[in-house]
Amino acid sequence: MRHANDRRRGGLAGPARGFTLVELMITVVVMGVLLAIGVPSFRYVQNSARISAPANELVASVQLARAEAIRRNGRMALCSSSDGATCAAGGAWNGWIVFADADRNGAVTAGEEILRRHVVEAPVVVEASPALADGVLTFRSDGFARDSAGDPVTAAIGVCVAATIPTDNVRNVTLGAGSRAFIERTSGNGACAQPADP
Repeated sequence: MRHANDRRRGGLAGPARGFTLVELMITVVVMGVLLAIGVPSFRYVQNSARISAPANELVASVQLARAEAIRRNGRMALCSSSDGATCAAGGAWNGWIVFADADRNGAVTAGEEILRRHVVEAPVVVEASPALADGVLTFRSDGFARDSAGDPVTAAIGVCVAATIPTDNVRNVTLGAGSRAFIERTSGNGACAQPADP
């Protein structure tokens, strides 16, 4: 009787408890399997978000430029920009600016109102199709983006991460018939390239 009471009070120590080598190995194997499943899923979510966020922002900027051109009955432009202050010609877009193009020169000049700026963070690559080689998309008061000849612009701006996860690593923001912007998901086979004109 005394022996049982001593054990209950902690007077006598029982056998040592711990993990066996087999239990530890099973735990390590289970954690390895969970990591093997989880890491690609995490990379998929991370890269998808990196691509989708700027693509959605670009569509919103195109829609803003179009709506403001109609509302103000004047020209609005969206141009590529590497510093968020000036327009830059070329296929690569490190960012963009939406502004009121009062002097119709396709560039931000003193006194012109800037409505939106966006800077693209690496590793995201944004590149425009040849139709936007000058780096400017101009909407007229009728709500259509037109080229220098007056024809509606049909162009694409690709937002991409050079990765194989996800397999559809490109979001092409396509402007159809000078007015409607929409996003197309496509695969660049792990690379980023200049999109073709639609």
